[in-house]
Amino acid sequence: MPEQRIGRAVRSLGGLALGDAFGDRYFLPPDEAEQAVGRRRWPAEPVWPWTDDTAMALSVLAVLIEYGRIDQDALAADFAARYDPGRGYGPSMNRLLRRIGDGEPWRPAAAGQFGGEGSHGNGAAMRVAPLGAYFADDLDRVAEEAALSATVTHTHPEAVAGAVAVALAAALAARHREDPAPDRAGFLRAVAGRLEPSRVRSGLERAARLAPGTAPEHAAAMLGNGTLMSAQDTVPFALWAAAGHPDDLAEALWTTVAGLGDRDTTCAIAGGVVAARTGAAGAPEPWWASREPLPAWAAALEDAGA
Repeated sequence: MPEQRIGRAVRSLGGLALGDAFGDRYFLPPDEAEQAVGRRRWPAEPVWPWTDDTAMALSVLAVLIEYGRIDQDALAADFAARYDPGRGYGPSMNRLLRRIGDGEPWRPAAAGQFGGEGSHGNGAAMRVAPLGAYFADDLDRVAEEAALSATVTHTHPEAVAGAVAVALAAALAARHREDPAPDRAGFLRAVAGRLEPSRVRSGLERAARLAPGTAPEHAAAMLGNGTLMSAQDTVPFALWAAAGHPDDLAEALWTTVAGLGDRDTTCAIAGGVVAARTGAAGAPEPWWASREPLPAWAAALEDAGA
């Protein structure tokens, strides 16, 4: 069982890192980005570096491998130890991880953000898909562990809802790998139905009602594309994009990046969810060759799974 869980999580992590690196290549001026995506022009760089999305997902995976669950103290410590400001962390996360790294207890530091409301940013959602894949055999456990992983840095209920939604989506993708692909609306409703009332849940319900054939840019305009960097502005669109292409990781990423916005994060979310089902087979081999390698311990697990 642990080996199966780790294998599922590593598949998801690979897609998350690919989406993260792919989406980050399209932080271009709007007209240039739209042209590049519209023409399906692959990023020209020989190496596509990943960002903080992947760095924090690596911490989630490392803690799951060591403990078989989310140990919040260990996760906070790993986030701080793996912190690299060059990876593009947001301002509030930069401050929080520096404080934790300096020895400040993570609980009051996280809870005290934004005047005591806690962060409702998308950081807890961007890193959590491997956790959903890991616990895919138990959806109640998925929600419980995703919430624990979120509140180490993001204590606002919307941030927690976003993390739970992404984890559930990855779990559903992983547990039904051998089944016919679900329809987009049904998949989104299945995720939304397990969430507490929230703006994230309302966004997913709205996403499920979008007409078939809705263009990504129109869906992003209606659902949000992460520009506000909040869970409620990010998760519904990213999961809408993933749910529309459950067997085609490349198409899911093209769809996601077409929404622009916080494109490394939306693509990391979509990539982690779809790859939980497809694995590496879901995207062209040159993309995997261009993606910055994972650290040696994670790369070895990824290679073993491939």
